[in-house]
Amino acid sequence: MKTPQAHLEALPRSVQVFLFVGLIALLAFPFAQQDFYTQTVTRMMILAIFAMSLDLLQGITGLVSLGHAAYFGLAGYVVAYLSPADAAANWVVALPLAMLVSALAALVIGFFVVRTHGIYFIMVTMAFSQMLYYLFFDNKLLGGSDGVYINLRPGGLGLDLENKWVLYYFTLTCMVLTYAFLRRLLWSPFGRTLNGIRLNEHRTSALGYASFSYKLTAFTLAGALAGLAGFLWAAQTGYVNPELMGFHMSAHAIMMVILGGMGNVAGALIGAFGFEIFLDVFKDLPKVGNFDLGKHWQLWMGSLIVLVVIVAPQGLMGLLRSKKADHE
Repeated sequence: MKTPQAHLEALPRSVQVFLFVGLIALLAFPFAQQDFYTQTVTRMMILAIFAMSLDLLQGITGLVSLGHAAYFGLAGYVVAYLSPADAAANWVVALPLAMLVSALAALVIGFFVVRTHGIYFIMVTMAFSQMLYYLFFDNKLLGGSDGVYINLRPGGLGLDLENKWVLYYFTLTCMVLTYAFLRRLLWSPFGRTLNGIRLNEHRTSALGYASFSYKLTAFTLAGALAGLAGFLWAAQTGYVNPELMGFHMSAHAIMMVILGGMGNVAGALIGAFGFEIFLDVFKDLPKVGNFDLGKHWQLWMGSLIVLVVIVAPQGLMGLLRSKKADHE
């Protein structure tokens, strides 16, 4: 097996074809004139960006964060605060600022958490996320538990995100650029060092690499990309609340990454779409006698994740790989 393929960094032809066909389908999808499903797919693409940002930490660097949603929700609040009650925020200002605030929050939090390892890292990231959650939840000046509404979506420079088609293709562009950026990062010296830290941090440090600096940079970059997803979420829904920063949002992102396959970006992309599709299917399950199958969708989703971990440790993307690619 070639070294790059040991961690699925080099995508086999079957996965490349699948991603290409998926991109063509996404480009053509709005022409089906199904507004509800267009909005649903837009949400899936936003969550795909969010999942890919987490994969930079979890799959590439080996840092499992239960607080990644903090940067996602924080960016949404930035958009809400920048949006006047009777006008739209300028996306040229709101988008970079939302990502910057999320990145700065990740930088400050990361300065403390990347010093820890294992279960301590997981718990500290969740602790910081919960602190931000309750800061917004208990503070009426910040919107409180009711959240904040965005009356008009961001616009400017000929880009009106109130238009569902414009928002759809803007989100698709952001998703493709995020994927391309992270795939390029995988093959860069920086990405190789992060992969080395994941495999053996002590050996990487012994070779002269400052693992703390690399992990903090990855943590900050992941926060900025989560901020991009948070901006798009706020632009689509027109509403943000503290739940966007909560544990459940972080847990959903982790399940998306696990479902798709960790460490290659494409897996997180596929996992986000797969997770949302399975979620809709499970929620629409009928009643069997007095038992409502759809009401207990968490049970079926949890069972699916366990099944994937046991049967396909490399996730859905691993199932797409050909046997020929496995033996190259």
